[in-house]
Amino acid sequence: MKFFFIVFFNGLTLAALYFIAACGFTLIFGLMRTVNMAHGALLLLGAYVGYEVVEITGLWTVGIIAGGLTSAIVGAAIQAYILGRYQGDELRQTLITIAISIIMADLMLWAWGGLTYQISLPEMLLGGVRLPILNVGYSSVRLTLMAMAAVTGILLWLLIAKTKLGIIIRAGVDDREMLQALGFETKKIFVIVFAIGGMLTGMAGVITGSALSIAPGTDMQFLLSSLVVVIVGGMGSIGGAALGALLIGMAEQYGLAYAPTYGVVFTFVIMIAVLAIRPQGLLGRSEK
Repeated sequence: MKFFFIVFFNGLTLAALYFIAACGFTLIFGLMRTVNMAHGALLLLGAYVGYEVVEITGLWTVGIIAGGLTSAIVGAAIQAYILGRYQGDELRQTLITIAISIIMADLMLWAWGGLTYQISLPEMLLGGVRLPILNVGYSSVRLTLMAMAAVTGILLWLLIAKTKLGIIIRAGVDDREMLQALGFETKKIFVIVFAIGGMLTGMAGVITGSALSIAPGTDMQFLLSSLVVVIVGGMGSIGGAALGALLIGMAEQYGLAYAPTYGVVFTFVIMIAVLAIRPQGLLGRSEK
């Protein structure tokens, strides 16, 4: 039973990491209906920049901010100068962002090489705490990661559901022409949304590089995990992204613990089952 609950906490940790990584993708793909296959590249870019800033300043929080701002600027530029011209054309957006992802991956490989990097954690997150019921030690950074995921989800939900900007974003997705007729500049709004999504993605990259590590290939790993989380949870739903991340994280951890040979199969079984029963995702809104 102790092993079972340790795996459970590991699943929560992985779910928190997947959720944080998928937040930017949920905002851009789920709400704006913009197919951003460069999501993983933005995450890795933010992680590399965060690594450099932490190494120079020794401040982890400054590294998270720097990684988020870098990915926000790059993401906003991609939307403003490239993707904005093809709003609503998913096939072209997909092909363009795949090309951008490949170019960014090559540039990052040239700049940082093929090494694996670990972002230094602050002293307060080093070590662990003893869980009272299980009477075992557990990493402080993992518990912090769960708390950060909860705070990120709440703030993002408040932004989308309770603010004027959130109302405008949702209105722009549902009826772009009407929003333009009311005098709103949808192009600028979508650039702002892409910047917010890029910022979340870059910050997630720094957190990923702190909790795990970063290397070439991390971009594709988290692009795929974000896709699966959004598909399972439902496009445009923050709660759906959290539920999808929880299911995928638990499936991966319990699969690796009890059936390591077939562990990866459980993820795809969940995705196939959701698509068969509820194509819009568990908490997604059906298109009319």
